[in-house]
Order: sequence, then structure tokens, then C-alpha cells
Amino acid sequence: MTDPWHTQGIAVVGAGVMGVGIAALALAHGVPVTLVDIDPARLALAPAAVRDQARIGALLRKLPAAGITAELRTSTSVTAVAGAAAVVEAVTELPDTKAKVLAEVSTVVSAGTLLATNTSAIPVGELAAATARPAELAGTHFMNPPYLIDAVEVVRGPDTGDAAMAALASLFAVLGRRAILVGDGPGFVSNHVLMRMINDAARLVTEGRAAAERVDEVFTACLGHRTGPLATADLIGLDNVVDTLAVLYDRTGEEAYRADAELLARVRAGNLGRKSGAGFYDYGSVS
Repeated sequence: MTDPWHTQGIAVVGAGVMGVGIAALALAHGVPVTLVDIDPARLALAPAAVRDQARIGALLRKLPAAGITAELRTSTSVTAVAGAAAVVEAVTELPDTKAKVLAEVSTVVSAGTLLATNTSAIPVGELAAATARPAELAGTHFMNPPYLIDAVEVVRGPDTGDAAMAALASLFAVLGRRAILVGDGPGFVSNHVLMRMINDAARLVTEGRAAAERVDEVFTACLGHRTGPLATADLIGLDNVVDTLAVLYDRTGEEAYRADAELLARVRAGNLGRKSGAGFYDYGSVS
């Protein structure tokens, strides 16, 4: 391959659930990845997690059967992203943290490099203002797990340029992802609606109107949804849900986005959903 994706590769900043998932997706399509995180312990776990996701994706016929065919590099320094054809920021959903990382990344890469923020709620225009070149930043809201869901909510911010959008389209063609383009704003489309629904569902549990299982069963059995809102929250991570609700509440002032006590209590107890082994449901021990 002679395109920039297969030669220069991409960088992913943040080796959490989404960062690892995005890295696995790229590596399985032959795109080299530099994975950056400030936590050495997290980075040490990343290669095995990437291999597991690539293997599962191949078994489900969602990723190429050949498995990982490109090199994974890891680093604790943002300077390692220099030379990448694109950088995907996938750090925790805290506005100040994302803005700081994107600002630093934009000074490391050369002009014209695509920057993508994998944010679930923070307006792209807000984050772009922290970068050296706002026209190079676009929003890419990958769903979890990235190897399984081939559609991505893509956000064009008010300053995002045509060149950035063209580069993103080229990358998605290599990754086999379908972009659903939406406008900028708190929560975009998906989480503007979904977070309100999850929060309301949690309130019903708090009030004792229905158990989590019954709330979700109404959505799956009566409405035909593949998963209910609380099982979806467990998949997303309840800590991520609370962070996203905080972004939405701060920017809209709507009470519907004030995090429910049930959500907050579970997060304080360390019951974050699937990744911790328990959330609204129990999943057993996690490795």
C-alpha cells in the first residue's frame, strides 16, 4: 500500500476502552498505530486487549480474517504522534483534559495533519479553539466496540475545513466505516437523545417504579430495541455516562441532564458497568 494510512499510520491518544478499540480497528485493516497514554500500566495491557478485539472481530466477520497485519507502537509521550497521517484523541470525556491534549498534539504534528476528537458530547468548535489550527479538527464519535459497529457519528465543527473532511473520508474508506454526518452542538445527535433516556431510566430505578431488568425489557421486548438503556449504559461505562451528562448539563442547563443519584452512587462504588464487572447488571469478574 502506498497511501498515507498504510505508510505513515495513525496515532491514537488515550489507551482506554475506546482508544484500544480504535487501535484494533486500524491495525486489523493494515494501518500502523502509535498508541499514546501517560499511564505505563495501561499501555502495558493495551497490546493484549488489541489482539483480543481483533480476534473477536475476525470471528464475527466484522474485521479481516488475517487479524492484525500492522505494527503497534506504544509511548507515554505525545511527541510520538509526530509523523502520523492522522491523530485520534480518545482521552477521558473531560473538556479541559481533551482541550489540553488536542492543543499539545496540534503543536507536534505538521500542518495539514487530520486531527479527530472522539468526543461523545463536547462541541467540536469548543475543542477546536484550543488547537493551533482549528480547521484541521473534526469530531469522530465511534461507538463501542468500534470493530462491531461500522457507522460513526461524524461532526463537522464550525471551523472544520474541507481538507480535514476529505482526509477523514479517505481514512474511513480504508477502515470500512460509514460516516453519518451531523451538526455540532452538545451531545450532537446520539447523546443529546441517549443520555436523557439513560438518565430517565436510572431515575425510574431510583424511584422504585421498575427494576433495571424490567426497564430494559420494555425496550427490547415491546419496542424492538437490541438493548435497553441501562444495559447500554453498562456497555458505555457508567463513569463515562456521568461525565457526558455533566457536559450536557453544563452547556444546556436542562434538568433532564442532571445525573441521577442511582448513577452517581454506582460510580462512587466503582460499579462502572461491563468493564468493572458490575453496573446495573453483574457480569462476573473481569481480567
